[in-house]
Amino acid sequence: MPSDISKLRVLLLSIRDEQKTREEEHRSFALYSGLALDQIDVLNVFATPDFPPEVVLEYDALFIGGASEASVLEPDTYPFVDASQKLILFCIARSIPVFASCFGFQLAVLALDGEIVRDHSNFEMGTLPISLTPESGSDPLFHDTPDGFLAVSGHQEKAVAVPKGCDPIAKTDECVHVFKVKNKPFWAFQFHPEVDKTTLVSRLTIFKERYTEDAEHLTEVLGAARETPESNILVSKFVQRVLLS
Repeated sequence: MPSDISKLRVLLLSIRDEQKTREEEHRSFALYSGLALDQIDVLNVFATPDFPPEVVLEYDALFIGGASEASVLEPDTYPFVDASQKLILFCIARSIPVFASCFGFQLAVLALDGEIVRDHSNFEMGTLPISLTPESGSDPLFHDTPDGFLAVSGHQEKAVAVPKGCDPIAKTDECVHVFKVKNKPFWAFQFHPEVDKTTLVSRLTIFKERYTEDAEHLTEVLGAARETPESNILVSKFVQRVLLS
């Protein structure tokens, strides 16, 4: 692994069909990781749904983004779900560092034989406080993160328990929000560490029909949005403490 951040190369698995959001996600990961845009190559699974897990071998790490146009529970509709899970298992077996956000979290849960459930009526949306577990105290990314930190979350599918062989790191009353694979450099986040308040406003405006009931609900969610610095810095912690350590 390079000791110079400018030498790092990361693959971003992008599950974004809408071009503006795909480009914004790329910029967000670059901004909060401290990497240049050209250090992060994007694999767009809508354009390339079938790919071998070996694609990650020329990179130092894998980022996995979120999705607003796909479901991990519909592999027949979205054929890249299977290839993405194989990539995750390949990275775990090879100890390739992974930082998986939102849809990446759900992919990882299923890849590790956990359970994802769908909930369209009582789902989390906006910026919300995240509680830490006792395991977070010894975690490289979370040992200095304050309990109750704020993070951007928006998901209609969730996990209520961590998969076997994983440590629970953070949660809300509704679901698990962070887990780490034991003895592997693999972290999965149900919330979006790469998304800040400004980006949340932009994304919700684009996907308002999916995540909000009407214009009044959208205004309510956006009005309650807050900055999420402790969440956003986790991407940089991953780079500094895992990739450059």
